[in-house]
Amino acid sequence: MKIILLDDVKKQGKKDDIIDVADGYANYLIKAGQAVPATGAGVNRLNRENEEKKQAMDALIKKCEQIKAKLEKEELKFKVKTGEMDRVFGSVSAKQIASELVSKGYEIDKKQVHINTPLSTLGYHNVDIELHKKVIAKIRVELVK
Repeated sequence: MKIILLDDVKKQGKKDDIIDVADGYANYLIKAGQAVPATGAGVNRLNRENEEKKQAMDALIKKCEQIKAKLEKEELKFKVKTGEMDRVFGSVSAKQIASELVSKGYEIDKKQVHINTPLSTLGYHNVDIELHKKVIAKIRVELVK
């Protein structure tokens, strides 16, 4: 029997997959609320929902691209304490970068900031900001005395 999964089912498939299972197992999944029969109406509803999700995802990516364009023009400057031979005490963290971007009007969480190497030397550094899985902005961060 063909069914449409409403939830992820272990060893069977993910949500919105159309799978073919034994009649008894299909009845079990339907009664448990984890699946619906794959009839014409159900398949049409699934296709319509997938199309709506795709349109929403495209709109989100477009919005993230616009934010990326603005973000890449930004340059952050952090004043840090230094010791002998201009060695920086500590380093600039993702949390500090995120809070600086929030103060400039961007909605950025510290989990979106990806620092490849610790920012513990004076000068310019490139930092990645993941706005979406497909949209990553690169900003410049400067550390000064």
